[in-house]
Amino acid sequence: MKATLDGIELHLAHPDEINVTWVGQEESMRQLLAAWMVLNERDVPMNPRLLGKPGVGKTTMAYAAARRLGREVYIMQATVDTRPEDLLITPVIEGTTRLKYVASPLVTAMIRGGVAILDEGNRMSEKSWASLAPLLDNRRYVESIVAGLKIKAHPDFRLVATMNDDSSTFDLPEYIHSRLQPQILIDFPEREEELAILRENLPFSPDEVLQYVTDFLQQAHAADESYTVRDGLNIARYALKLENETGHPMRLLLPAAIRAILGEEAVRYALRR
Repeated sequence: MKATLDGIELHLAHPDEINVTWVGQEESMRQLLAAWMVLNERDVPMNPRLLGKPGVGKTTMAYAAARRLGREVYIMQATVDTRPEDLLITPVIEGTTRLKYVASPLVTAMIRGGVAILDEGNRMSEKSWASLAPLLDNRRYVESIVAGLKIKAHPDFRLVATMNDDSSTFDLPEYIHSRLQPQILIDFPEREEELAILRENLPFSPDEVLQYVTDFLQQAHAADESYTVRDGLNIARYALKLENETGHPMRLLLPAAIRAILGEEAVRYALRR
């Protein structure tokens, strides 16, 4: 895909296509959709921040919310090495003499009126966040020094940042903190929601396996462990594969799968059956 702005041709990113189904936590979903709402011509959408432990489904929820709106979704992974130009436009030498400009997923979403998910945004430095400051308030534009362009966001453009609740992060500068609002906490799902997620992702699994894994996760949540439904999916999937390969009883394979996926310490939350 390409777009031309002020005579400069930009090569656009392709939207992300992920097969996801959001199960449960509808209140959090409604909070996100409300933040993106525009009430009248003088209003602007907000830039919500999804907070929670790794693996609780922050990116999945953001993607599912964008698809509910029928928008293209562009996911941009933030890292400690993300530079301002990585967020905007990167010049690339094509062949021996030709220079082309490649728009980031974020800028592509701005141009096409899609949803940009800035994943793990708290891993990004203040210098990179500073390049987005005019996008995150009512100005809604970015400036690329590399391409010499000011790019205004399409009225349908929406942004959400996901942030992990762990120690390997930068502190957000106050002027960015105030622009990334509201904060929406994504917590561990309730038991029935967690079971429904496992059933949705592993429809071929016997229900007793999913019940066991759900009980394991709920025991771990109660003890404030950071194990997530993603870990539960890996445990159940690996136990099923071991059963197919070895023929051993599932009552032995499930604790073995927990040990293999999460380590010996996690076995304390396995139920004795």
